[in-house]
Amino acid sequence: MLRKIVKIDPDKCDGCGLCVPSCAEGAIRIVDGKAVLSADNLCDGLGACLGECPRDAITVEEREADAFDEVAVAQHLAAQGGPAPSHPHAVPPPAAPGHHHHGGGCPGSRAMSFARPQETTASEPAGSRQSQLAQWPVQLHLVSTSAPYFQGADLLITADCVPVAYAGYHEDFLKGRAVVMGCPKLDDNQFYLQKLTELFIRSDIRSVTVLKMEVPCCGGIAAAARQAIAASGKQIPYNEVTIGIQGQVKG
Repeated sequence: MLRKIVKIDPDKCDGCGLCVPSCAEGAIRIVDGKAVLSADNLCDGLGACLGECPRDAITVEEREADAFDEVAVAQHLAAQGGPAPSHPHAVPPPAAPGHHHHGGGCPGSRAMSFARPQETTASEPAGSRQSQLAQWPVQLHLVSTSAPYFQGADLLITADCVPVAYAGYHEDFLKGRAVVMGCPKLDDNQFYLQKLTELFIRSDIRSVTVLKMEVPCCGGIAAAARQAIAASGKQIPYNEVTIGIQGQVKG
């Protein structure tokens, strides 16, 4: 049948996930870092998700599509463990104390800020030490460049292997910083350059520290960071630290 239905432009979508909870039918999900329509019959075409997209990637078009099916929606939500849909669209529940979420039904993409951890002492058992992470997500493929935790932040760009190799990562580097992570050997470094450039343009980053491993391929993430700062046209203080494969700071 010919009807109105949501259309998502993959070229504009950055996978921030802000559109996901605005759809009471659960018709939108994040796949490979992009928002996609799960099935035509889950979308009512009302467009409650349109205003949630910071990239204007969502529109409503008229095309041939399966009819909206409330029974299918109920079954879909039940399979996900969610509540039955209600109209007008349901509002997502409030965040738990100490947390603040900005939409996103996928835990891997939902932008969240945490209360800063309290100070710990060296005498405390290792198991009681608090993580210094104050945000989610952290992977460059998943973070939104407009996430509020980047505004006015000191940014730590971390190669994936560093937190495993360097024992004092949380206290010595992560504490008090926003963070993004990636591996230039496994991912597209050109994507890192584009994503970081957009991040520097859209957010008021105060400083950038790059943590990389001593292996040659790890230099790609530092190169992407330097090039992105230059491409942004901003003067952002930059620091680069190399970690040895046995955990020592090498410079």
